Amino acid sequence: MAEHMHVVPRADAGVLERAPMRDEDGEIRPDFVAEIAEAIGAGDASFLKEVVAELHEADLGDLIAALEADDRVRLVELTGADFDFSALNEVDTAVREEILEELEPETVAEGVRELESDDAVELLEALDQEEQEEILERLPPSERDALERSLDYPEDSAGRRMQTDFITVPPDWSVGQAIDYMRETEDLPHRFYEIYAVDRAQRWQGAVPLDALLRSRRPVPLADLIDEDRRRIAVTDDLQEVARLFGKYNLVAAPVIDGNDRLVGVITVDDVVDVIEEEADEEIKALGGVTSDEELSDSVWTIARGRFNWLLVNLATAFLASSVLGLFEGQLEKMVALAVLAPIVASQGGNAATQTMTVAVRALATRELGPGNAFRVILREGLVGLVNGLAFALITGIAAVAWFQVPGLGFVIALAIICNLVAGALGGILIPMVLERVRADPAVASGTFVTTVTDVVGFFSFLGIATLWFGLK
Repeated sequence: MAEHMHVVPRADAGVLERAPMRDEDGEIRPDFVAEIAEAIGAGDASFLKEVVAELHEADLGDLIAALEADDRVRLVELTGADFDFSALNEVDTAVREEILEELEPETVAEGVRELESDDAVELLEALDQEEQEEILERLPPSERDALERSLDYPEDSAGRRMQTDFITVPPDWSVGQAIDYMRETEDLPHRFYEIYAVDRAQRWQGAVPLDALLRSRRPVPLADLIDEDRRRIAVTDDLQEVARLFGKYNLVAAPVIDGNDRLVGVITVDDVVDVIEEEADEEIKALGGVTSDEELSDSVWTIARGRFNWLLVNLATAFLASSVLGLFEGQLEKMVALAVLAPIVASQGGNAATQTMTVAVRALATRELGPGNAFRVILREGLVGLVNGLAFALITGIAAVAWFQVPGLGFVIALAIICNLVAGALGGILIPMVLERVRADPAVASGTFVTTVTDVVGFFSFLGIATLWFGLK
């Protein structure tokens, strides 16, 4: 199945013309979307089913996002059982919720039944409790129980993201018995990388990688291949910790066990990639004071409401920084140059602090920064601030003298630049570390506090040094 060459939805006497879905830049062609919309409007179900069958779930998700809201639901309804509901996990949360709310519970239930358990859980968790129950009631008891157990786990835990479809075998089997079992069993996971040995109580005994299994002769006992020390994940482990474990030990799949050492699921690398992308997305948004659940498809009111609180905090800290200027009102009136140059000092400190803060927040998130190396890193960042401070002190001092023809002004701003760049570097690393220590999210709160520090220190150092130097009263 081609993932980049797709059917253009134009039918003529049952014959489909084929053309690329995307242009040379990888973007969906507008005429492709227009033809799909036209087919939806005409109710051409057979044609749309063929189109959907040709699309990878990620491409189908992109197509859904490109359609108008009414056409999205209609596409699902017209294609029926041929629609891959995993594509709904590829769109914004707001779009997914909008589609699921419009569809009949029976339709969603049938779609959920065709999904792997982790994809089904991801789809259902976007709905409220009442809607979840309405859909789960329409599933067979065994499937319903498995999904309900997964949904009961904390949102950011391994239990919520794990796949409950996996292959288990008794540890006393031979290689031949295991291979025959997999050949004869129809209901196997769509993709798997290893099989797991468990006892009759489903307690973990070990893992057998597929490469080791296929390289062994049929009479070889599985016990000779079982890796009892295989790295395992507890069902309550945080997903970010799981992602770090995969990255550190180059894992492709990992078994998930409960508190009684029973095998309850498996997490694969494709799930971990999603976790890493979500974590990066949240951190980038948090650094800008944007809520993690903001999507491009959200309404103006939703976005404005989500950003308001953090902007309000920023306004309060801005008044705090401005109050420092009020302390030197008389000096500013006597020398206009001070008012012109003060923002430069604050801005340079803020930029330096942001650089340090970005590195610090990322290092804390990846556990690269901790008590063991904290002093060394703090000292290093302080020295970096000092080195850059000296360099920019020289540049800024010369520029200030050339601009205002006041020799002493160059010395004043040079000292202030040094003070603020050092303060910015130290604030950029110490503030995230303190927030991490008190269990606050450094990515969310650091920016405002760091900016306030550099503004206050910048204004106070520059105007204070100027007052002492020039003897302004």
